[in-house]
Amino acid sequence: MEIFVGKTAGFCYGVERAVNGAKEEIRKNKEQIYCLGEIVHNKQVIQSLEKAGIKFIEQIEESKGKTIIRAHGISKKIEEKAKKIGIKLLDYTCPNVLKIHEMAEEYSKNGYYIFLLGNANHPENIGTISYCGKKYDVIENENEVYRALKNFEKSKIKKLLIISQTTYSLEKFYIIEEIIKNELPKNIQIEIRNTICKATELRQKETQELSKKVDYMIIIGGKNSSNTKKLYEIAKQNCDNTICVETSEEINLEELEENFKIGIMAGASTPKESIEEVVDKLCHWGRVFLAHDKKLSTETS
Repeated sequence: MEIFVGKTAGFCYGVERAVNGAKEEIRKNKEQIYCLGEIVHNKQVIQSLEKAGIKFIEQIEESKGKTIIRAHGISKKIEEKAKKIGIKLLDYTCPNVLKIHEMAEEYSKNGYYIFLLGNANHPENIGTISYCGKKYDVIENENEVYRALKNFEKSKIKKLLIISQTTYSLEKFYIIEEIIKNELPKNIQIEIRNTICKATELRQKETQELSKKVDYMIIIGGKNSSNTKKLYEIAKQNCDNTICVETSEEINLEELEENFKIGIMAGASTPKESIEEVVDKLCHWGRVFLAHDKKLSTETS
């Protein structure tokens, strides 16, 4: 059996910054530290931080002290409410998300209608929407493009900005971009900004390549993680034997064969410990070769 672990698997910069920041806040503060919502979409990370002393809350009103803003960011309304009730915010919003907030606010003030590609209910987008003004549409998939275009036409606005959730599907972004370009009248001023973060883009591309070369694909990440779900969808297109797990305990070794080439990729919120546990389980199961590069060269593990 050969195992190929994706080079881009695991924590992205924004997640690592938020998690390390939370640990540092626990270390240097004697009082209770709160976190508004899950700091990342990973149960194991949340449980670890809870044991260390973080108290997770769902509403800002539940806080009684310093409160961490997670990597996804927050809406203007929550920020204003925190200021009103005297809650100090420890902002660990991903810098890429903050750039999107700034972009949305700037273009909105300059009279642009905004198309935001992503899930309207995702925490990141809830924050971004608050910077989009009143003239915007959220587009999750190709089927929703025409509804958004009708709303844009009714607005009589002649300027359009297209942005996206940082963890949106790169493939879907290009498909939707092409549909919009083909449907828009020539007199529309359009700005297209691919705001999918580089780490997401690289991880999706590597998953695409890796899943074409293996017999079995394991995606590791939280069940409620948007970027993990997209990795699973990408891998599944190329490898029928694709599973998505949170921990090594979910892997059924009976499904594997000794001559399999197994690919492993993990979402941006997946800690390296979870990846190592999966690799260890497979290594203890049988004779395994652990490969480290995309050319599928191997070395004994």
